[in-house]
Amino acid sequence: MNLILYRYITERIGKGFIGVLAVLILASCSTTRFVPEDKYLLNKVELEVDNPEINKDEAKSFIRQKENYKILGFVKFYLILYNMSSKKKTDDWLKRIGEAPQLYDEVMTDRSKEQLKQYLDNKGYYRADITSGLDLKDKKKKAKLTFNIETGERYTINDVRYHFATPKLEEIFKKDSMSLQFKRGVPFDIYDLQKQQERIVKLYRDKGYFYFSKNQVRYKADTTQLEKRVALDLYIGETRNSQVDSTKILRPYYFNNFYYSIIPGTAPNLSQGKAANVFADTLEWDNARLFLAPSIYYPANLFRRTTQMQSGDLYNATDVENTFNALNRLRQFRYVDIQFEEAADNPYSNLLDCNVRLSPLSKQSISLDLEGTNTSGNLGVAGNIYYQHRNLFRGAEVFQIRLKGAVERMQRQVDNGSESFNTREFGIENSLNIPKLLGPGKFIRSFEKNLPKTVLNMGFNYQRRPEYTRTITNLRFGYDWKTSQNFSHLWNLMDVNFVHLFEFDQAFIDSIQDLYIKSSFTDHFIFATNYSLVYNNQHLGVKSNYTYARLNVESAGNSLWALSKITGRSKYQDPNYENSLIEYYRYLGTPFAQYLKADIEVRRAIEIDQYNSIVGRAFFGIGFPYGNSGLLPFEKQYFAGGANGIRAWQVRSLGPGNYKAPDGFYPNQSSDLKIEANLEYRYNLIGRMEGALFLDAGNIWAINKYYKREGVRFHINEFYKQIAVGTGTGFRFNLNYFILRFDLGMKLRDPSAEAGKRWIIGTRKLTGDDFNLNFAIGYPF
Repeated sequence: MNLILYRYITERIGKGFIGVLAVLILASCSTTRFVPEDKYLLNKVELEVDNPEINKDEAKSFIRQKENYKILGFVKFYLILYNMSSKKKTDDWLKRIGEAPQLYDEVMTDRSKEQLKQYLDNKGYYRADITSGLDLKDKKKKAKLTFNIETGERYTINDVRYHFATPKLEEIFKKDSMSLQFKRGVPFDIYDLQKQQERIVKLYRDKGYFYFSKNQVRYKADTTQLEKRVALDLYIGETRNSQVDSTKILRPYYFNNFYYSIIPGTAPNLSQGKAANVFADTLEWDNARLFLAPSIYYPANLFRRTTQMQSGDLYNATDVENTFNALNRLRQFRYVDIQFEEAADNPYSNLLDCNVRLSPLSKQSISLDLEGTNTSGNLGVAGNIYYQHRNLFRGAEVFQIRLKGAVERMQRQVDNGSESFNTREFGIENSLNIPKLLGPGKFIRSFEKNLPKTVLNMGFNYQRRPEYTRTITNLRFGYDWKTSQNFSHLWNLMDVNFVHLFEFDQAFIDSIQDLYIKSSFTDHFIFATNYSLVYNNQHLGVKSNYTYARLNVESAGNSLWALSKITGRSKYQDPNYENSLIEYYRYLGTPFAQYLKADIEVRRAIEIDQYNSIVGRAFFGIGFPYGNSGLLPFEKQYFAGGANGIRAWQVRSLGPGNYKAPDGFYPNQSSDLKIEANLEYRYNLIGRMEGALFLDAGNIWAINKYYKREGVRFHINEFYKQIAVGTGTGFRFNLNYFILRFDLGMKLRDPSAEAGKRWIIGTRKLTGDDFNLNFAIGYPF
């Protein structure tokens, strides 16, 4: 596929999408094909509330009358599919994948009002008034249903009387009274009371009360004594109507013995394993025993470090949960189950024996993944072969080798026409995760409770690009740990990269006479330390709102610069800079980089319903060279465009600022500062096929004083004029193991155009250059 043909196809795809959208809009106008004669299609449901403190989306979830699902905010796509089915067949495939028309139902309307009333009562609005209005269109057979809510004044808590079954329960509660007691005057809200009930149960289960549950926390609310105020009684430790002996509920328990059984398959329990005589080895330490099946070995120290529970300590539900999570983080077991039973040798004591059942994953595995690439008509293929060994040194170490390769057929313009050539990349990466502290980290005792891993990475990468050949050799040593379910940390004490560039294309060298860019393409040595903090409350396999945030901080060259100073090394001059020669130190005969770099990324996903969601992303990053460097290393600079950035531009073709590379040159732009924002609306289509509409904006800029070109440096009062904006649509195919993605981006605002002509629509006609087709694996963010 040559470049002209590619531009023609992408332009046609863009126009074709507009046509498909028009067809959907027209089809949505006829949606009553399967509506019976005496019924009405529930075309729209609205909710009007006079109180801004009420969450309308939350309240609307209690309405039992639902209209058909929409995509794109207005197209009832699944109803359209259903209406396209045959009236003669009751179960054709269009009916199965579509959605039957939602009909107005007076009974369901009354039930919706009852549900709304119950919801408002639970929120403390006992005098709320709920009415409904119905607008019928007889000719169109459509109905519009509106619910109106007048909440009235909210009830508040006047006082709380606490009732404890034992003095010990009262003592424990009052120690945590700041977080668990209700304050006078706060709104009365049943949902808040339920959350408080869960916190109270957790408090006592963390203090040894193994049998304590929600049944032991009861509220009694009296709204008759005072005007719009609630007298609240809280009973803690009640044992009536409980299936467990009351003496067990009201006494704390202690951890006693621990039994670990590791058996392949479905992880039978300990007694079954003993009966079947499947254990080949038994290890004992303190009050613990480890039962191992044949061909399985793990050291006792692994479970000493992983288990957050200690024999003789009070039962603590949080420690149990942390132990469960720690065992899963080892990436060794497909099945983890923790159960407790009263000590068998003394059933009347308050001791608990812990049985941990584990089923190991396969020790070794090999996998392969392939992906296609298409950048402005340049076709390519990339692949990775993974080999993984769990328990390499019989201590739950995870070793992985990754062999990667990519070949891309590139095309560019030269003086005598076009030229095709290959871009090649080959590499090997090795990683070893060790579930304990090695190196200086072992002296940081506070780390141990967070169950850190020592991470070692080594790799070599060969890249043959149109403009140059580059090899990168890297070595990393650091720690990976979690401080909670949502917070994870990665601290690389040592991140070493040696970059060697050679075999430059002369045309490329001639094109980068700008000395700042030219100096980026020189050999260099990086000795850095970096830290990443990640917050992620997303749960795999669960569709819900989530937030993801990542902060990266990196510093390089300081220790080498200090060592060079102390040892009195001589500086060298960089001839690439005229009239302002930079002197630098070298290490192993190569200049080393010295810089400070930081960036932050935030993503927020909102699930509208089971078919629609919105995901937003914001990114800001900046790198500042100093000391031994006049610029950031090329691979540490930021770039824009591509399948995971501003998709209307191919990768590395945007910026910095209003810069535009000469025609025919392969894009290679990068710089010191990056600002980017993305908004994507995702919707389900048919089966495993999903659709998306997106809007991307941002750019990169230089902040280095050596960059002399006009319009590329960041200025606080000018940068917004150089923001690039793109939009587009995409299709994704969920193939279980991965997502295959196609995104067609279209430029809306091009900062490289002349001032006054940067907004494309309304200024000139769209061309093939304004579209960019991206093939990728996985979601962009």
